[in-house]
Amino acid sequence: MFNRILDRLEEWIICVLMAAATCITFVAVVHRYGASNSVVLATWANAHGLTWVGDAADWIYLSLTSINLSWAQELATYMFVWMAKFGAALGVRTGIHVGVDVFVKRLSPESRKPVIMFALACGALFTGIIGTLGAIYVYELDADQVSPELEWPSWIIYLCIPLGSYLMCFRFLQVMWQYQHSGLVPHQAHGIEYQGQPPEPLAEPAQ
Repeated sequence: MFNRILDRLEEWIICVLMAAATCITFVAVVHRYGASNSVVLATWANAHGLTWVGDAADWIYLSLTSINLSWAQELATYMFVWMAKFGAALGVRTGIHVGVDVFVKRLSPESRKPVIMFALACGALFTGIIGTLGAIYVYELDADQVSPELEWPSWIIYLCIPLGSYLMCFRFLQVMWQYQHSGLVPHQAHGIEYQGQPPEPLAEPAQ
């Protein structure tokens, strides 16, 4: 039950952040180019005697410049950073991270298991260390330190480092437990076309 809730929460966080960051970036780009191009249009229209077009372009320019979107790029950047941290944990759970397994596949089933367990343990150790260092960094941040545009407390922004890293560490441990008991590790098929046949499950046997 806990894993199911955590899986859905992880996926929803990534989807919401991706959609919101994309929309904010789109609106900011339209706002920026709309303001600049309306000036060009107004200049061209006035030069050709099209005063009504020039007036409309001036109105568009004044309307757009009255909206302050200087914070949009900063917010979108923070959203993509948070999405990347949680997406990395999702990648461990679903096996979509790029890996070189040529050497591992050449080993016998008896020799392969400890190598895979060691690799997963290294991943868990590394992400656990990064999460701990990130938590220390967030804890030691000055409470008055804020972001340039949004003026949000910096600890809220950098909180994605310990949260994402600890979640990734948990996913490595989860995959280790799954592999220890079932001999299966998450993986994704690449470049395969299924012609009327159902796709293979996202796990492959250790043997």
